[in-house]
Amino acid sequence: MTTITAQAPPETVPKARFDWRPLGLLCGLMGLALPAIASPSSWLTLTVAGLAMGLIIFVIASGLTLVFGLMDVLNFGHGVFIALGAFVATTVIGGLADWAGESAPAQFASVFLAMLGAMVVAGAVGWAFERVIVRPVYGLHLKQILITMGGMIVAEEMIKVIWGPQQIALPLPSALRGSWLIAIGDGASVEIYRVLAGAIGLLVFALLAWTLNRTKVGLLIRAGVQDREMVESLGYRIRQLFVGVFVAGSALAGLGGVMWGLYQQNVTPQIGAQVNVLIFIVIIIGGLGSTLGCFVGALLVGLMANYTGFLAPKVALFSNIGLMVAILLWRPQGLYPVTNR
Repeated sequence: MTTITAQAPPETVPKARFDWRPLGLLCGLMGLALPAIASPSSWLTLTVAGLAMGLIIFVIASGLTLVFGLMDVLNFGHGVFIALGAFVATTVIGGLADWAGESAPAQFASVFLAMLGAMVVAGAVGWAFERVIVRPVYGLHLKQILITMGGMIVAEEMIKVIWGPQQIALPLPSALRGSWLIAIGDGASVEIYRVLAGAIGLLVFALLAWTLNRTKVGLLIRAGVQDREMVESLGYRIRQLFVGVFVAGSALAGLGGVMWGLYQQNVTPQIGAQVNVLIFIVIIIGGLGSTLGCFVGALLVGLMANYTGFLAPKVALFSNIGLMVAILLWRPQGLYPVTNR
């Protein structure tokens, strides 16, 4: 008589637990600000404005995070694409002003055409930037920093040649001006443009997360980062995928440049260099190369800037640096560090 023994089921690989503490920090910051501000209506107005500002910063920084996280390229010339996108918007929106008139749908269409045009132009310039400037210095971080900064200086001068060195106004169309009044306390004011900017930022984050984690292209890119030779042996051309990543990152910077220009309602050739400092604070807070970390870090920076600007305007200039130092003391590698760095 034979005895049949049941085989033990194979051990399952334990799933990594999601770290909720950075999101708790975000909620804690909003919670601490409420009693400090002491007015629910003012708190809501500042919170919505801070989240919208953070989402705009995320769109700008997501391109740099993408390039560094997937390609290991320190692109200090990222501000070029921000400025380029903003100036393209001035041309498109200004050129369509008579056509748009006072029609709200036409004004929305002109803004979205400006965003599309900025992404196309910034992506095309990004392709040339990668091919001429970045490609010879892959894997050489110090040279990447020096040569991309030089490229940004040259590109800024070319922008001055095309659009001039002076500040150019980029006013919001009338359909995006004004605000909605929410009946809380004395009445909270929520600007229409901030709501639109927040929706675009959330859409960009959702598309990035879905592409990197749920599509074959995202899988190949992440696999190419880990083991390039193995992926190429399967017949895939990793270089072309990485060029596509750089172009996508540049296009996102162009989109962010349009959003930031409309947020400031003016554009200067130095707009990219000015925002660069804020971008690097965000990606350092989030963890170099982490899309989720960049998202949470941008929201923290936006909220901190608005809260401190209301409570202590003199401290607002240094609040984001203080936030970065505090987070790095807590987590030296950032909120969501990429494990292979």
